[in-house]
Amino acid sequence: MKKIVIKMGTGILSAGEGEIHSMRLKKLAEGILALRESGAQAILVSSGSIGLGMGKLGLLERPSELSLLRACASIGQCLLMNAWSEALSSVNLIPAQVLLTRDDFNQRTRSQKVQETLNSLLQRGIVPIVNENDSVSDEEIKFGDNDILSALLASLGKANMLTILSTAKGLMTHPIAGTLIPFVAEITPAIEQMAQGTTSPTAVGGMVTKIEAAKIATKSGCAVFIGSGEQQANLVEILDGKAEGTFFAPAGLELKARKKWLAFFPKAKGRLILDDGACEAILLNGGSLLASGLHEIEGDFEKAEVVTLSDGEGQTIARGISRFSSDDLQKILGKTNAEVLALFPGKNRPEVVHRDHLAPHL
Repeated sequence: MKKIVIKMGTGILSAGEGEIHSMRLKKLAEGILALRESGAQAILVSSGSIGLGMGKLGLLERPSELSLLRACASIGQCLLMNAWSEALSSVNLIPAQVLLTRDDFNQRTRSQKVQETLNSLLQRGIVPIVNENDSVSDEEIKFGDNDILSALLASLGKANMLTILSTAKGLMTHPIAGTLIPFVAEITPAIEQMAQGTTSPTAVGGMVTKIEAAKIATKSGCAVFIGSGEQQANLVEILDGKAEGTFFAPAGLELKARKKWLAFFPKAKGRLILDDGACEAILLNGGSLLASGLHEIEGDFEKAEVVTLSDGEGQTIARGISRFSSDDLQKILGKTNAEVLALFPGKNRPEVVHRDHLAPHL
């Protein structure tokens, strides 16, 4: 049975001033039921306790006084669990609260007990709702966030996917005027530089911590999805790799298994038409796509986006991640490796689509 860890940020759960987005929670509960009916188990990691407590106390900014933060967390935990109990009971699901700190992951015996508890709940059809124990732990309040907690849980429980829902659509090429990046094959320094911190007065992390969480989860063989939870999130579509947002390929898997994920990621942004030699190199020899084998380029796309590879008759043979934008590919169409590197001296490899980021059409 597939297992998915779903982390929800404060921004999608809190309606401000200590209020809950009850309808949004109900839709998420319906999504969890749909997951269950499709044969998948769900563990929730729910932020919001401190933000809800702040609202009840009339605080507009996150307090710096730790005792007041603990008080906010204590108030908010009651509100949060009451809201989840109501939402899940409306679809005949039973919630269970699990409060953790990072120490629970640092000691093997404690982490085993966490895993045993979660497995026992899931086997009985109960939905675990996990949160950091902010009401007693100063360190977690000052430095912790539920993005990292959700990644640790996904790694510990050998989840198939970690889904992080917030007010962000996903990873963008620029935080304001950028476009959505639908698929990340590998978390590189360039990907990390795209992430920006949050300005929300109730939140701790931002895209920076979400990328850190993705690094933890993907290294353990878990796929990651980052997307918006403001609209009704179709959790089944997310698990199937068909939702709008950013998918991160699991890096901890063997190469053959990791390539399988490419077939599930969002719609390709362009098409590359190849000559017969390039098709043969890819299909028969497991080779990379070189510029010398490019015959035609269709569509407008940026570097690191998903493209379809086709033969001269228009038949799709593979999907892959382009190392060049469509504009740059026009400049190197049919050129040799030496010519490609001469045109782009900043690159140390000439491949258009490296074989590690290329998967034959299924």
